[in-house]
Amino acid sequence: MISFRHKGDFSKTERFLKRAKNASRPTNLDKYGQEGVAALSSATPVETGVTAGSWYYEIEKTDGRVKINFCNSNIQNGVPIAVILQYGHGTRNGGWVEGQDYINPAIQPVFDKIAESAWREVTKL
Repeated sequence: MISFRHKGDFSKTERFLKRAKNASRPTNLDKYGQEGVAALSSATPVETGVTAGSWYYEIEKTDGRVKINFCNSNIQNGVPIAVILQYGHGTRNGGWVEGQDYINPAIQPVFDKIAESAWREVTKL
């Protein structure tokens, strides 16, 4: 038999969870979208500048969730150039061009700001 005893109540936990459930989303998602596009544009390796200038964002709201998608519209012959710059690609003569991880370091500070904003919203007194 397993049993336990406790003294007091869970009112603080319940209050925290209710606030978390009812918390509004970060109020200015456009601000974070613009910051992300600026960060990605400045971090993108530049040869012609087309890929760096092709970043944009979309805010998607579905089923009580909000999501920011960062996209790049520079596609050549069906190949998304931002992706091959990130991960690398083969060449016509059988060679390999190594990718550069430029997306993750550029966008991580923006994700951190979104998380901080959401946490502040949930833990407000």
